[in-house]
Amino acid sequence: MSDDPSPPHKSWLSWLASVLHREPHDREELIEVLHNAKERQILNNDTLIMLEGVLEVTTTQVRDIMIPRGRMVVVDHDTPFSEALSKVIESTHSRFPIIGENRDEVLGILLAKDLLNFIHQTDAPINFISTLIRPAVFVPESKRIDILLHEFRNNRYHMAIVVDEFGGVSGLVTIEDVLEQIVGNIEDETDRLVIEPNINEVEPGVFDINALTSIEDFNQYFSTEIRDDDFDTMGGFIMQQIGHMPKRGESIRFNHYEIQVTQASKRRIQQLRLTKVNNEE
Repeated sequence: MSDDPSPPHKSWLSWLASVLHREPHDREELIEVLHNAKERQILNNDTLIMLEGVLEVTTTQVRDIMIPRGRMVVVDHDTPFSEALSKVIESTHSRFPIIGENRDEVLGILLAKDLLNFIHQTDAPINFISTLIRPAVFVPESKRIDILLHEFRNNRYHMAIVVDEFGGVSGLVTIEDVLEQIVGNIEDETDRLVIEPNINEVEPGVFDINALTSIEDFNQYFSTEIRDDDFDTMGGFIMQQIGHMPKRGESIRFNHYEIQVTQASKRRIQQLRLTKVNNEE
């Protein structure tokens, strides 16, 4: 017999409201109820974070969590086996977009485990990728990530290529990216071994910056003198300068730089873009 006290016809939100003895009238009131429940020790902090994450995925779009096009690890369709294997080992990812002439031409997906069939072959065929390629799934930037999670689960795929309104590739998104919005960062033993540059120059004078980049590393790279008394990362610095949790697109001017938030959830800043500007003042 089930110990669940909730009647089957009630939604989980109605049940939660009845348990917490207060009927929320909108999303903001529900969040307030959840925080009150945490203060009354009905919920612990981890549960509160996950419930907020569940609510967040209903309003978050794929563009807010995707891995940008410039940071995609891709494999060219004509890559020799040895090069493809080296890239897989170096990146430690499990899935890779296969591209044609450029990154807008995604031909399919390569699974790292499929390369195992060729490891013991002394002479893998030149076109070996064509025998391993799997269909790619394409989703628009505007798709809500709760809908995407439902599609990931029902259709049993783990990666989707994100396209803009003109059909160009904007980036990619994985089921792990979606789940991290609910449970927080998911790290495994390989994450500690992966060394990705926190600062990438995408074109002259334009840099993509991981919001977790330390103030010390930023100062060293750009010869700046930001103090790290109150925060350790560039995400913390930007949030302090703006005065609230910024949304995607908000920016600040700092010395001769403009720093824009390019990816952010309701809980943290994820990615920044720095552009050098002429300081005429």
